[in-house]
Amino acid sequence: MDAPSPLPDAPPVRRWSSGMATMDAALGGGLAHGCLHEIYAAEAGDGAAAAGFTLAAAMGLCAGKPLLWLRSRRAAGALGVFQGAGWAELGGAPDGGLVGVVGDTMGLLRAAVDGLRCAALGAVVVESWGAMRELDLTASRRFALAAEQSGVPLLLLRVDAAPSPSAARTRWQVSAAPSLALPGNAPGAPCFDVTLLRQRSGPSGQSWRLEWDRENCQFRERTNHETLSGAVVPVPFDRPAADRAGDRAGERHAA
Repeated sequence: MDAPSPLPDAPPVRRWSSGMATMDAALGGGLAHGCLHEIYAAEAGDGAAAAGFTLAAAMGLCAGKPLLWLRSRRAAGALGVFQGAGWAELGGAPDGGLVGVVGDTMGLLRAAVDGLRCAALGAVVVESWGAMRELDLTASRRFALAAEQSGVPLLLLRVDAAPSPSAARTRWQVSAAPSLALPGNAPGAPCFDVTLLRQRSGPSGQSWRLEWDRENCQFRERTNHETLSGAVVPVPFDRPAADRAGDRAGERHAA
């Protein structure tokens, strides 16, 4: 009787190299395609920074393919209009993406699953504000399965929400960090303080301060001893980042 044929090796996991060697090493080579990643804003006020980090990672994962960004109506009302100029300032091509605002939570979740089934997409982002009881462990498993089958990654952006059990491969926490000053003390490249809160079958708990390199669509490490501009630069949604930084500076002086 012939011996059974060996099972074929599992295909290697596709990964995006973020440009940060230590972070990529912790992730086993980079952020994985075909799975679910959760990104939480550290505080509600860090929502724009978390969105900037999410958009940067999504552009890297897309590698030229279209991006589908789905927003809850509540998130759109809280964080403002998703502006093409802000997308471009991070190095993206706004005409390479589609932004949709969905009125109810179940509609948002259904749209996300439909998007994940389209292998022509580079990535899907779901942006929500506040706790969503409909987004339970079962729903996250449905996301993870759809992403695995199509190879399209899902980035689940959560603002003003607490982490809960899910089928995510990685879970992140993001807050805004001061940027490096440019000539004239203008705000520099967007910077983020990120922590890998959880990783399935891998190390977790590490933190990094990252600066986004828009020309190469990769992150680079920022060291704390470098001279800072004092400005915090999240992705601009409804106004240029420089205007937002000026508002923050005014608030500090008023205080």
